[in-house]
Amino acid sequence: MTMNTRSLGKTGPRVSALGLGCMGMSALYGDADRAESIATIHAALEAGVTLLDTGDFYAMGHNEMLIGEALRAAPAARREQALISVKFGALRGPDGSWSGYDGRPAAVKNFAAYSLQRLGVDHIDVYRIARLDENVPIEETVGAIAELVEQGYVRHIGLSEVGAQTVRRAAATAPVSDLQIEYSLISRGIEDEILPATRELGIGITAYGVLSRGLISGHFTRDRQLAANDFRAHSPRFQGENLRHNLDLVDALRKIAEQKGVSVAQIAIAWVLSRGEDIVPLVGARRRDRLTEALGALDVDLDEADLAAIERAVPAGAAAGERYPAAQMAHVER
Repeated sequence: MTMNTRSLGKTGPRVSALGLGCMGMSALYGDADRAESIATIHAALEAGVTLLDTGDFYAMGHNEMLIGEALRAAPAARREQALISVKFGALRGPDGSWSGYDGRPAAVKNFAAYSLQRLGVDHIDVYRIARLDENVPIEETVGAIAELVEQGYVRHIGLSEVGAQTVRRAAATAPVSDLQIEYSLISRGIEDEILPATRELGIGITAYGVLSRGLISGHFTRDRQLAANDFRAHSPRFQGENLRHNLDLVDALRKIAEQKGVSVAQIAIAWVLSRGEDIVPLVGARRRDRLTEALGALDVDLDEADLAAIERAVPAGAAAGERYPAAQMAHVER
């Protein structure tokens, strides 16, 4: 299969137009099927997906080991095409609790050493702190990654969930390939200041949450019961009246999708793809059927009339509820 590619900024690598976010294969969305997860990674590689995204704190290293296992079992040609993006810095407790972020240079190098071992690779393609450590200047954190680049352990420097000012400070320290940040039809906060800044600086966007954790996938129902280990059970957008309001938006989007003969998920992903060649959406497919559906978005062509209809159905700021609970939003720089 021939896959369209996009560049992660002016200094980053060319990657598949869609990346695979692997977090849900290990954590936060309830129980996952290990064999199906590995099969999904293999199917993604076979389809031409090259960008695999993870975090060293996803189930405390489980996700990195899962990716490493999948890559070892993949054909050599597919394994060699894979580019791995890793987030680091989140501090976890044995009970799964979160206790902040560590961006100290010594910690950066320590996190990287463990990731290289768990993934079974000699370098990480894109490395980024998951959230800003407010106690450590971003220049120090990025400078430490830059040293890893010089030593050959990292290829490119990324950022995650930071504001325009921090992006500028980081880019003044070392070349930054991309900013990973939530961006979807119902999470459009980057459009005012952050996206103009990244475009001015030639920094790409890897957009996660393009289906808002399944909320705008077309598959989430009003009566769905979430497992206790599914973080959406505590997410404001999935609660009570917020959920009812947000699913009304999905119903409006569904009408447009049906007119085009595509699924809701496909039109939502296609919308993110349409925002610019500097944006690479990450799809969090945990199963091969969901991956196949997501890849179908690459064939969805949205014209001006389609985009106007989508804007009327789901205008900016239309979602009800924050995208994270208050404790987690406190770590998102805005």
